[in-house]
Amino acid sequence: MAIKDIKAFADQARSNPELKDKLAACQKIRELLTLAKEAGFALDEQELYPPNEPQFTEDQLSERLAKALLRA
Repeated sequence: MAIKDIKAFADQARSNPELKDKLAACQKIRELLTLAKEAGFALDEQELYPPNEPQFTEDQLSERLAKALLRA
């Protein structure tokens, strides 16, 4: 949906150790979107990519997703 939903999901993952571990294990965008949906968030894949402001930190994501979502 919107950037605010991505931020809310990222914030929840920071405060929930189980969700944090599952997020870090995601290797593909589809896995991240499925995890977000299971947690009650409907994310728009296009909103995840630059030039949008990244809502995740490098330590929250797998190396593969960090490269895809955090590149400038």
